[in-house]
Amino acid sequence: MKIYLLLSFITFSLPALAQDSIPVAIKGRLNADVNNETSGLAASSVNKGLLYIHNDSGDISRFFLISEGGTLKAVYTFKANPLAKHGVTDCEDMAAGTGPKGKRYVYIGDIGDNNAKRKYITIYRVREPKLKPSAGVFAGTTGADPLYLKYPDGARDAETLMIDPVEKLFYIISKREDSVSVYTTPLFFKRGDTVTLVKKATLFFEGSNSGKWICGGDISGDGSRVLVKNYLKVYYWKRKGKEPVWQLLMTPPREMPYKTEQQGEAIGFATNGKGYYTISEGIHPEVYYYGIE
Repeated sequence: MKIYLLLSFITFSLPALAQDSIPVAIKGRLNADVNNETSGLAASSVNKGLLYIHNDSGDISRFFLISEGGTLKAVYTFKANPLAKHGVTDCEDMAAGTGPKGKRYVYIGDIGDNNAKRKYITIYRVREPKLKPSAGVFAGTTGADPLYLKYPDGARDAETLMIDPVEKLFYIISKREDSVSVYTTPLFFKRGDTVTLVKKATLFFEGSNSGKWICGGDISGDGSRVLVKNYLKVYYWKRKGKEPVWQLLMTPPREMPYKTEQQGEAIGFATNGKGYYTISEGIHPEVYYYGIE
């Protein structure tokens, strides 16, 4: 049974912090010109202290491993859709988590659809690579397992892909709507599966498009914390027990510190869940880090 719910956050919003009072650490800047439209971010669990990022529409099927200071460590390409001009259409977010046989994987969400015309969207599952400095920056091409997804209520744009390790679910939150929708599908799939997403909730955020449109999010590695952001704010929830994330998102969030970026879409927890990183699109943007506790 599909459940449709509506939530307004305006009652619970905290006063905005002055930009110069936000407790934020600038870890560095992206140093490679190729990282010019960063849209997704995920902390690596097999490369301590390193982060994965990727560009959005217009780039080929690849992602990058960087230091938290922004230094490019490796470029990984993956085999995607041979019928697409660049192999992918519009990758907008990524997540790192478990997968088949308990191995660690990077999941790249080719889920962007500004005009809401795509017949299906795709999540690519790539075995999380171990950095090999001797291989050089360009680390070669790896295989990828595609999962094809359809919406139950028509095509739409999305820029948020999250993995819940407790429920073993993917979470996708739509973007370009007055009230955004929350969808799920099982984390474990067979290569080439086509699945219809399940709509779980509808969330309403006050404000203009910059405030309504959700452009990124992440769930911590242990599943206890959730982040969702728009272009102006970051919202945070701490989970109690094993409650479904979609139900958690219906409760009052805590508004977290956030220094407004040029076009900030990428957000991801640190591996220990005690802080989060954000990176904007653009040439040589800052890598920001915010501690939670």
